[in-house]
Amino acid sequence: MDWLEKIGLYSIPAFLLLITVEQVAYYLSRKENAPQGRSTGSMSPKDTAASLATYGIGYFAAPLGRFIDVPFLAIAAWLTPFALGGGWWLLLLALPLTDLAYYAEHRLSHRVRLFWAAHSVHHSSEHFNMSTALRLSWLIPGQFVQSLVYVPLVLIGMPLWIVFLSQTIVLLFQFPLHTEGIDRLPRFIEYVFNTPSHHRVHHGANNPYLDKNYGGILIIWDRMFGSYAEETERVRYGLTKNIGRNDPITVNFHEFGRMLRDIWRARTWRGRVGYLLRPPGWTEPEAHVDDRNKAMREQFSTL
Repeated sequence: MDWLEKIGLYSIPAFLLLITVEQVAYYLSRKENAPQGRSTGSMSPKDTAASLATYGIGYFAAPLGRFIDVPFLAIAAWLTPFALGGGWWLLLLALPLTDLAYYAEHRLSHRVRLFWAAHSVHHSSEHFNMSTALRLSWLIPGQFVQSLVYVPLVLIGMPLWIVFLSQTIVLLFQFPLHTEGIDRLPRFIEYVFNTPSHHRVHHGANNPYLDKNYGGILIIWDRMFGSYAEETERVRYGLTKNIGRNDPITVNFHEFGRMLRDIWRARTWRGRVGYLLRPPGWTEPEAHVDDRNKAMREQFSTL
């Protein structure tokens, strides 16, 4: 399956070309609209450089991550008694199923702190453009566990190459969605598919946009499972507590370091597990609350 790795390599020139076109269009638009005071979005050379540097490092670290998560799917392929063949027609079935699995994986990335430590890298930019699409994490412990959501696809007989190709298509589809240069598309497309408008919502750090629009290709999963939000007000991009740095090491490990710090400072094992597996923003109950509850239990036990 070396050709799958080549898809990513061959995509890089297209990524860089689209990023360059978008950057030039942005600066030309800003110059044209500045006298009228109209907003043209936002870009930052330092932010773009940070995203590209993070992607560049991750490109060389990615094979290690693949080496870790492939065995899960390979074992499932060895165990399953089913085989659906290897025809290209399987993509018609595999793509929507893979997209649904991606929805589950993506939602877990936002609702489990360990997974968020990795995925927050992608959300750490305070700008929204195609370079943001390349701001992807690398070498975050625990990230590979998310590959388990794709195991059911293999167990029903999907060949591994079909699953990996479908994953690649789902990810590539989302690259051009990272832009403020496209407004709304026709209603049917907006209702069924993920679009730049839907994905701007997903990158929002302001309510009502937090933890919304997880879909990869299809937005119907969000409509079905109650995680859909319409773009109704200006989106504030980034994290609820922004990093404020642009070096790729900080970008990649900032949230992971914060998680380890919270686990280290936790007073109970329940708190340590909570900081690992609870949603981002969860905090251990305050000590005085625990002491008060303990006193109340002792008081009632004497009655």
